[in-house]
Amino acid sequence: MKGHPLIKLMSLVPLLPIFHKLNRENFDNSLVKGSQSIVSVRWSDGRLRNTAGFYQRGPRVNSPYGSEIVLSRPVLKNLPQSAVESTLCHEMIHAWIDLVLGVKEAHGPNFRARMAVINSSQDRFQVSIRHNFPLPKKTPKWVAICPICERNSFYNRLVRGAACKSCCDKLHDGKWHASCLLTYHTVSKEY
Repeated sequence: MKGHPLIKLMSLVPLLPIFHKLNRENFDNSLVKGSQSIVSVRWSDGRLRNTAGFYQRGPRVNSPYGSEIVLSRPVLKNLPQSAVESTLCHEMIHAWIDLVLGVKEAHGPNFRARMAVINSSQDRFQVSIRHNFPLPKKTPKWVAICPICERNSFYNRLVRGAACKSCCDKLHDGKWHASCLLTYHTVSKEY
């Protein structure tokens, strides 16, 4: 395909080599002591679907230093290497501010300053405050069926007392009525 750049997809690559490379290039190796990183880095177990990654520290984190970076398997698995690198670097800035600078801030002046330095020093990826990666679609768990018109509506959770608006409007002057109460069924392959 002449004229089309090939995009290398980073489907579940080991994160530690990327971490060490970014640490050398952007954090003066400050996120390691000796050869051991002071923050653990891992892929999510598949449940992290609304954000590309996060940094956390606390007693429940299973790491020698009690801190970790978790990247979203569902969000990042089929995106280019630049998406993985920018997300990991974003979370590394959070770790650096917390563990090296000892400051508590989210996307404040320290974060923005380090982000600007990183973005101006290389052109492989750009760190940003918010990502714009496509989020995986959630498969609805429930289908609600109106007993009168038999219209299907899909829901991710049960909504108690929900009634078919169309039938309530048509048959009961727009007022909720128990005869229009939706019945829920788990979504099967037939829907």
